[in-house]
Amino acid sequence: MNNDQVAGDPHPRRLFVYTAGFLRQKRLRRILQLSGYQLRLGRPGPQDLVGVWGQSPYAHRGEAMAKRSGAGLVRIEDAFLRSLFPGRSGEPPLGLLIDHSGVHFDGRAPSDLETLLQTHPLDDSALLARARGAMGRMAEHHLSKYSATDPDAPLPDPGYVLVVDQTRGDAAVTASGADRNRFLEMLFIAREEHPAARIVIRSHPETAQGLRPGHLQAKDCGPHTTFYDGPASPRALLENAVAVYTVSSQMGFEAILTGHRPRVFGQPFYAGWDLSDDEMPIYRRQRRLTSAQLFAGAMMLYPKWYDPCFDRLCEIEDLLGNLEAQTRAWREDRHGWIASGMRLWKRSHLQNFYGSYKALQFEDKPDIPTPAPPENGPNRMVWANKASAPQITRIEDGFLRSRGLGAELTPPLSLVSDPLGIYYDPTRPSALETMIARRAQHMPATQIRRIERIIHLITTNKLSKYNLSGDLPDLPTGKHKILVPGQVEDDASILTGSPDIQSNETLLARTRDANPDALIIWKPHPDVAAGLRQGHVQHPEKYADISLTETAIAPLLDQVDAVWTLTSLTGFEALLRRKQVTVFGAPFYSGWGLTRDLGPVPARRMQGPRPSIEALAYATLIDYPRYRDPISGQPCSVETIIERLHKNDIPPPGAFNRILSKIQGRFASHASLWRG
Repeated sequence: MNNDQVAGDPHPRRLFVYTAGFLRQKRLRRILQLSGYQLRLGRPGPQDLVGVWGQSPYAHRGEAMAKRSGAGLVRIEDAFLRSLFPGRSGEPPLGLLIDHSGVHFDGRAPSDLETLLQTHPLDDSALLARARGAMGRMAEHHLSKYSATDPDAPLPDPGYVLVVDQTRGDAAVTASGADRNRFLEMLFIAREEHPAARIVIRSHPETAQGLRPGHLQAKDCGPHTTFYDGPASPRALLENAVAVYTVSSQMGFEAILTGHRPRVFGQPFYAGWDLSDDEMPIYRRQRRLTSAQLFAGAMMLYPKWYDPCFDRLCEIEDLLGNLEAQTRAWREDRHGWIASGMRLWKRSHLQNFYGSYKALQFEDKPDIPTPAPPENGPNRMVWANKASAPQITRIEDGFLRSRGLGAELTPPLSLVSDPLGIYYDPTRPSALETMIARRAQHMPATQIRRIERIIHLITTNKLSKYNLSGDLPDLPTGKHKILVPGQVEDDASILTGSPDIQSNETLLARTRDANPDALIIWKPHPDVAAGLRQGHVQHPEKYADISLTETAIAPLLDQVDAVWTLTSLTGFEALLRRKQVTVFGAPFYSGWGLTRDLGPVPARRMQGPRPSIEALAYATLIDYPRYRDPISGQPCSVETIIERLHKNDIPPPGAFNRILSKIQGRFASHASLWRG
């Protein structure tokens, strides 16, 4: 079945279930439907299937019915990247493992996963490249089965031996024939093999949350042994360990991905492939795999991944994009925010972006320096052009903002939050500058391929910041064509980023003086053309050959040779299309060797490796902004927003917002009406 399909299989197989969980959980039912199964109640026939949840205490009901009826038995489990929180939190899974021959954690009998790992060639170079790329993304973003972890949490000093505890009653432990004595034996052997090392016992997340007890207890610690039940990610713990011991935890699999050869005391799916030292060998597993091959089978070919934004099955790259966005939102928002300088109409959208885990607190106080927030207390955010305190997070619209103008109160699809500065202000460093410099130093091939695809989607689908409609007139041929995009003259990006020129008319005059024979195309800013902001040029024909007001910017960029601008984002959009860009100010994309810079560029940008356009775009479109899907309301990837914009699958803002924007423009001086 194609993972991109939205509807269920046209000929689904009937899957009879006998536990309420299958019927209560909407996401579970939907993934099964998309995977080609039709849930039913009653008595199956020999041609039907019976579904059970792994080897749960209730699985015996379905097992007995399958045996009596002759129906096939299907065991279903959560996929290996499940969610932010454990299943007992009520959060639905992002994927399922659907197995017709066994269950992945029970090595006593083959499963579909074992058969796949045993028989699939796993030698396709494109598949393995994708596997290595997905492994890299999981490592960079510290993603695990439960990803609500803090990569910056304090860790034990490096050099410890990591012993992984699991919960009592875990079916994976039971399937390996393990009990408390097995865990004690594992701890004893870890001490024997590393007599001088510190031992760190990592508690299961459900044990740390008080949901289920583990097998190891405080009394088992002894000298040089400590428990760790903190919020650090498994990846961070594994990177600091010198050895890893486990019974059957998924952390053993993640240890392999981190470069360890774990000591395994059970029979999980990752044992037996010459990637671990196994106390209970599974002799039918004789194949030697690389970690990329193991990952490709277990994480790409075996699961059914689900995209909640588009309600469809998807590939792991799409799953990772959404999980990265959800994880980032939780990590940044879980302590809450106090927001000031926010116009009234923006507050609901900010609440949607940043208030999923703790509601935003809006204040009407001015932006004044405040002490650092208490530990685990709310952080402070201010709309960027209202911020004056140095230690505060600045909020601004993202670079794929909407289909409609911000001044018309069209809700944003992306926002940026910057704890250092803000991208359009070159007078101080910003987080975006740091990200661009980091990507200039290192970008794996998989990241380059990803951003190349994103650039291709943006340019071929003719997307831009606002994505306005408008016909493109026929332009004369034979001349060097220069586009001059107008800007809002009192915009903060002009005031901070273009100290020498802050007038659209001066920009036009300087462009004409430098290019007397070129065809100059003047395009006023949409907010200015709509009468919502300042920046009107009285007689543009003095400098420009053509003035275009209603034309969309993206298709126009395809027709010109160059862009001359102060600080407009159009310069960045032109770089994506490999156009020549000349700037009189210092926008975020200047000073890196990609533009002709006629204005003052911060010296700090001139140091270090020079970024490629791909590195600039990756930092600008992936690292820096956050995106929110307008349909599902969930944090999402840039790819999701690109598809929404391309298909125009975005709810309109409504007539009320347009009326309100006119009132706002007329009475903008009465700031107390609109600002908090």
